[in-house]
Amino acid sequence: QVQLVESGGGLAQPGGSLRLSCATSGFAFASTSMGWYRQAPGKTRDWVGYIADHGATNYAGAVKGRFTISRDNANSTLYLQMNNLEPEDTAVYYCNRITLSLPWGPGTRVTVSS
Repeated sequence: QVQLVESGGGLAQPGGSLRLSCATSGFAFASTSMGWYRQAPGKTRDWVGYIADHGATNYAGAVKGRFTISRDNANSTLYLQMNNLEPEDTAVYYCNRITLSLPWGPGTRVTVSS
């Protein structure tokens, strides 16, 4: 069955970096455009950015220039490199198809604090 499993979260200081991973299975990852999403405490789940099946990327304004999405089609894994982290990046991060048609994974918690 379809599985999405996010990992790599943790505590980071402002200005620090983290790299998140999303291991996937059960669907044709290489031909699927994928996105990252995040949900801050008390807020709705928001779109962070996406990577198309052919590799083009786009990002929300709040993370553009700081976050980079990449993919490893051979291993059906999605990545989110987060640099120059800000306290406002504190959230649980999720991956999904850009149509949000896959079951959500458990997410990975990112906390940015000094």
